[in-house]
Amino acid sequence: MDTEAQPTERDRSSPPATPGAEGRSRFALASRIAEWLPGGRLTLTLLICLVFLLLLNVFVVRPFQIPSGSMESGLRIGDRVLVNELAYRFGAEPRRGDIVVFDGSGSFGDGDYIKRVVGVGGDHVVCCDQQGRIRVNGRSVDESAFLYPGDSPSTVSFDVVVPDGRLFVLGDHRGDSSDSRDHLGSPGGGMVPVGDVIGRADWIVWPLGHATRLHRPDAYARVPRAAAPGRGTPAAPVPSVTAEGAHG
Repeated sequence: MDTEAQPTERDRSSPPATPGAEGRSRFALASRIAEWLPGGRLTLTLLICLVFLLLLNVFVVRPFQIPSGSMESGLRIGDRVLVNELAYRFGAEPRRGDIVVFDGSGSFGDGDYIKRVVGVGGDHVVCCDQQGRIRVNGRSVDESAFLYPGDSPSTVSFDVVVPDGRLFVLGDHRGDSSDSRDHLGSPGGGMVPVGDVIGRADWIVWPLGHATRLHRPDAYARVPRAAAPGRGTPAAPVPSVTAEGAHG
């Protein structure tokens, strides 16, 4: 019995596949495009890189420049940070300690701002305890690792419950930051809608001597879950602490 496979009609009529033909076809197409462009392959390469950077900027990360001293000494005026725009896109939400960039329209003012999240939806945030520390859900928070040297956690008292879907944010340089404390009496109560958050600041990339990854501090790790809805003291207006320019 002949055990050798016999070719079918389709086998006889189909030419044998040429290895690498598809790759050569794509290469030939790219070569034709390069010939059509002024500058040839160099221009094509630059265009591909530009498209890649645009897609990266729109959908993944976006560079921001720090315009004020409200987040010193961690973030200094002129620093460039990379903001992860995917950090909160797939069900994740901002956490206490995150540094976030958000659209301040309707809550802070025109422009984008960068602050640290101190309270999330349902949290009861109070200043201050007997040692002058901020308390979140009854737990005092030691902010000394990132608070600007010489600053106190706050020079005014506040006692707020953060509504669901909003954030209570403060600058690390409390003496030079216009933040949630300054807008408690405004529409929205100084709380930033989660939907207005552009992303999380993950890296300082410039200047090179100051480049580093931005980590969430451990200060909020022991803060318990928020109490049941309806508990706590509602927000009350407080006097302005300091003023700063837009984008602070």
